[in-house]
Amino acid sequence: MVKISPSILSADFVNLEEDIRQAESADYLHVDIMDGCFVPNITIGVPVLKSIRKCTGMFLDVHLMIDKPVRLLADFAQAGADLLSVHLEACPPSQIVQCLDLMDQFGVKKGVALRPITSPKAILPYLERLDLVLVMTVEPGFGGQTFLESQLDTIREVRTLIDRYNPACELEVDGGVNQKTAPLAAAAGANVLVAGSAVYGAADIPGAIQALRVN
Repeated sequence: MVKISPSILSADFVNLEEDIRQAESADYLHVDIMDGCFVPNITIGVPVLKSIRKCTGMFLDVHLMIDKPVRLLADFAQAGADLLSVHLEACPPSQIVQCLDLMDQFGVKKGVALRPITSPKAILPYLERLDLVLVMTVEPGFGGQTFLESQLDTIREVRTLIDRYNPACELEVDGGVNQKTAPLAAAAGANVLVAGSAVYGAADIPGAIQALRVN
Protein backbone atom coordinates (compact mmCIF):
# COMPACT_ATOMS: atom_id res chain seq x y z
CA MET A 1 0.00 0.00 0.00
CA VAL A 2 1.30 3.45 -0.86
CA LYS A 3 2.08 6.14 1.70
CA ILE A 4 0.14 9.40 1.74
CA SER A 5 1.75 12.78 2.39
CA PRO A 6 -0.90 15.54 2.64
CA SER A 7 0.36 18.92 1.46
CA ILE A 8 -0.38 21.76 3.84
CA LEU A 9 -0.14 24.14 0.87
CA SER A 10 -3.88 23.49 0.52
CA ALA A 11 -4.65 23.68 4.24
CA ASP A 12 -6.34 26.57 6.06
CA PHE A 13 -3.38 28.57 7.39
CA VAL A 14 -5.62 30.36 9.89
CA ASN A 15 -6.39 26.97 11.44
CA LEU A 16 -3.19 25.17 10.46
CA GLU A 17 -2.70 23.23 13.70
CA GLU A 18 -6.21 21.80 13.49
CA ASP A 19 -5.76 20.89 9.82
CA ILE A 20 -2.51 19.12 10.66
CA ARG A 21 -4.23 17.14 13.41
CA GLN A 22 -6.98 16.17 10.97
CA ALA A 23 -4.29 14.59 8.78
CA GLU A 24 -2.55 12.52 11.46
CA SER A 25 -3.73 9.25 9.91
CA ALA A 26 -1.38 9.96 6.99
CA ASP A 27 2.17 8.65 6.79
CA TYR A 28 3.98 11.94 6.19
CA LEU A 29 3.13 15.65 6.22
CA HIS A 30 4.29 17.49 3.09
CA VAL A 31 5.55 21.04 3.61
CA ASP A 32 6.16 23.13 0.48
CA ILE A 33 8.75 25.88 0.84
CA MET A 34 8.64 28.41 -2.03
CA ASP A 35 10.85 31.48 -2.31
CA GLY A 36 9.38 33.50 -5.19
CA CYS A 37 12.62 32.98 -7.15
CA PHE A 38 12.87 29.33 -8.10
CA VAL A 39 9.08 29.32 -8.43
CA PRO A 40 6.72 32.31 -8.86
CA ASN A 41 5.12 31.96 -5.43
CA ILE A 42 6.04 32.48 -1.78
CA THR A 43 4.76 30.19 0.97
CA ILE A 44 6.37 29.66 4.37
CA GLY A 45 9.81 29.80 5.92
CA VAL A 46 11.85 28.58 8.85
CA PRO A 47 9.76 30.11 11.69
CA VAL A 48 6.55 28.44 10.47
CA LEU A 49 8.32 25.09 10.06
CA LYS A 50 9.54 25.39 13.66
CA SER A 51 5.96 26.01 14.79
CA ILE A 52 4.71 23.01 12.82
CA ARG A 53 7.38 20.84 14.44
CA LYS A 54 6.19 21.91 17.89
CA CYS A 55 2.57 20.96 17.25
CA THR A 56 3.01 17.52 15.64
CA GLY A 57 5.10 14.41 15.83
CA MET A 58 4.35 13.56 12.19
CA PHE A 59 7.18 12.86 9.77
CA LEU A 60 7.84 16.22 8.09
CA ASP A 61 8.47 15.76 4.37
CA VAL A 62 9.90 19.18 3.43
CA HIS A 63 10.07 20.12 -0.25
CA LEU A 64 12.46 23.02 -0.89
CA MET A 65 11.36 24.87 -4.03
CA ILE A 66 14.03 27.50 -3.49
CA ASP A 67 16.99 28.87 -5.42
CA LYS A 68 20.41 27.66 -4.25
CA PRO A 69 19.02 25.59 -1.37
CA VAL A 70 22.47 25.01 0.13
CA ARG A 71 22.21 28.54 1.60
CA LEU A 72 19.28 27.65 3.86
CA LEU A 73 19.38 23.90 4.15
CA ALA A 74 20.89 23.85 7.64
CA ASP A 75 18.19 26.23 8.88
CA PHE A 76 15.37 24.02 7.61
CA ALA A 77 17.07 20.89 8.97
CA GLN A 78 17.40 22.45 12.40
CA ALA A 79 13.81 23.73 12.25
CA GLY A 80 12.54 20.16 12.39
CA ALA A 81 12.46 18.61 8.92
CA ASP A 82 12.70 14.82 8.87
CA LEU A 83 13.37 14.73 5.13
CA LEU A 84 14.50 17.49 2.78
CA SER A 85 14.08 17.40 -1.00
CA VAL A 86 16.06 19.84 -3.14
CA HIS A 87 15.43 20.49 -6.82
CA LEU A 88 18.11 19.35 -9.24
CA GLU A 89 17.34 22.43 -11.33
CA ALA A 90 17.93 24.87 -8.45
CA CYS A 91 21.72 24.82 -8.36
CA PRO A 92 24.84 23.28 -9.95
CA PRO A 93 25.64 19.60 -9.32
CA SER A 94 28.44 20.48 -6.89
CA GLN A 95 25.90 22.27 -4.68
CA ILE A 96 23.53 19.29 -4.81
CA VAL A 97 26.39 17.26 -3.34
CA GLN A 98 26.89 19.92 -0.67
CA CYS A 99 23.19 19.73 0.16
CA LEU A 100 23.35 15.97 0.57
CA ASP A 101 26.43 16.31 2.76
CA LEU A 102 24.58 18.80 4.98
CA MET A 103 21.59 16.49 5.21
CA ASP A 104 23.93 13.76 6.45
CA GLN A 105 25.51 16.20 8.91
CA PHE A 106 22.15 17.18 10.40
CA GLY A 107 20.69 13.67 10.35
CA VAL A 108 17.78 14.28 7.98
CA LYS A 109 16.73 11.98 5.18
CA LYS A 110 17.90 12.97 1.72
CA GLY A 111 15.71 13.69 -1.30
CA VAL A 112 15.98 15.26 -4.74
CA ALA A 113 13.10 16.58 -6.83
CA LEU A 114 12.60 16.79 -10.60
CA ARG A 115 10.50 19.24 -12.58
CA PRO A 116 8.63 17.80 -15.60
CA ILE A 117 11.33 19.15 -17.94
CA THR A 118 14.09 17.17 -16.21
CA SER A 119 15.36 13.81 -17.43
CA PRO A 120 15.03 10.90 -14.99
CA LYS A 121 18.71 10.15 -15.62
CA ALA A 122 19.60 13.38 -13.81
CA ILE A 123 19.21 11.50 -10.51
CA LEU A 124 21.96 8.99 -11.32
CA PRO A 125 24.95 10.86 -9.81
CA TYR A 126 23.16 10.98 -6.46
CA LEU A 127 20.83 8.01 -6.44
CA GLU A 128 22.84 5.66 -4.25
CA ARG A 129 22.83 8.28 -1.47
CA LEU A 130 19.13 9.10 -1.61
CA ASP A 131 16.22 8.16 0.62
CA LEU A 132 13.63 9.62 -1.76
CA VAL A 133 13.17 10.88 -5.31
CA LEU A 134 10.31 13.32 -5.86
CA VAL A 135 8.81 13.44 -9.36
CA MET A 136 6.68 16.52 -10.01
CA THR A 137 3.58 15.81 -12.06
CA VAL A 138 2.87 19.53 -12.44
CA GLU A 139 5.14 22.53 -12.87
CA PRO A 140 6.07 23.46 -9.29
CA GLY A 141 4.83 26.67 -7.76
CA PHE A 142 1.08 26.42 -7.20
CA GLY A 143 -1.39 23.94 -5.78
CA GLY A 144 -4.55 22.76 -7.49
CA GLN A 145 -2.99 22.00 -10.88
CA THR A 146 -3.93 19.13 -13.20
CA PHE A 147 -1.86 15.94 -13.14
CA LEU A 148 0.37 15.66 -16.23
CA GLU A 149 -0.14 12.11 -17.48
CA SER A 150 2.97 12.50 -19.65
CA GLN A 151 4.91 12.25 -16.37
CA LEU A 152 3.86 8.63 -15.94
CA ASP A 153 6.74 7.69 -18.23
CA THR A 154 9.12 9.63 -15.98
CA ILE A 155 7.77 7.83 -12.92
CA ARG A 156 8.32 4.46 -14.63
CA GLU A 157 11.88 5.39 -15.63
CA VAL A 158 12.73 6.61 -12.15
CA ARG A 159 11.30 3.41 -10.66
CA THR A 160 13.51 1.34 -12.97
CA LEU A 161 16.60 3.30 -11.91
CA ILE A 162 15.71 3.04 -8.21
CA ASP A 163 15.14 -0.71 -8.44
CA ARG A 164 18.49 -1.12 -10.14
CA TYR A 165 20.70 1.16 -8.03
CA ASN A 166 18.98 1.79 -4.67
CA PRO A 167 15.87 -0.31 -4.00
CA ALA A 168 15.46 1.17 -0.52
CA CYS A 169 14.86 4.63 -1.98
CA GLU A 170 11.25 5.85 -2.02
CA LEU A 171 9.59 7.33 -5.09
CA GLU A 172 7.25 10.22 -4.35
CA VAL A 173 4.85 11.94 -6.76
CA ASP A 174 3.51 15.44 -6.26
CA GLY A 175 0.99 17.36 -8.33
CA GLY A 176 -2.66 16.79 -9.19
CA VAL A 177 -2.93 13.61 -7.13
CA ASN A 178 -6.53 12.61 -6.43
CA GLN A 179 -8.64 9.44 -6.37
CA LYS A 180 -8.44 9.19 -10.16
CA THR A 181 -4.71 9.82 -10.62
CA ALA A 182 -3.39 8.12 -7.47
CA PRO A 183 -3.81 4.59 -8.91
CA LEU A 184 -2.05 5.70 -12.12
CA ALA A 185 0.95 7.02 -10.20
CA ALA A 186 1.10 3.94 -7.99
CA ALA A 187 0.88 1.59 -10.98
CA ALA A 188 3.79 3.47 -12.59
CA GLY A 189 5.93 2.85 -9.51
CA ALA A 190 5.29 5.59 -6.95
CA ASN A 191 5.06 4.54 -3.32
CA VAL A 192 4.53 7.98 -1.73
CA LEU A 193 1.74 10.27 -2.95
CA VAL A 194 1.52 13.96 -2.11
CA ALA A 195 -2.04 15.30 -2.12
CA GLY A 196 -3.17 18.82 -1.34
CA SER A 197 -6.58 19.76 -2.70
CA ALA A 198 -7.76 16.12 -2.70
CA VAL A 199 -7.24 16.03 1.08
CA TYR A 200 -7.83 19.55 2.32
CA GLY A 201 -10.63 20.27 -0.14
CA ALA A 202 -12.61 17.38 1.30
CA ALA A 203 -15.21 17.67 4.05
CA ASP A 204 -13.78 14.51 5.68
CA ILE A 205 -9.98 14.82 5.75
CA PRO A 206 -9.24 11.38 7.31
CA GLY A 207 -11.68 9.81 4.87
CA ALA A 208 -9.99 11.51 1.93
CA ILE A 209 -6.61 10.19 3.06
CA GLN A 210 -7.98 6.65 3.29
CA ALA A 211 -9.60 6.95 -0.15
CA LEU A 212 -6.19 7.73 -1.69
CA ARG A 213 -4.58 4.57 -0.37
CA VAL A 214 -4.28 2.13 -3.24
CA ASN A 215 -2.90 -1.39 -3.34
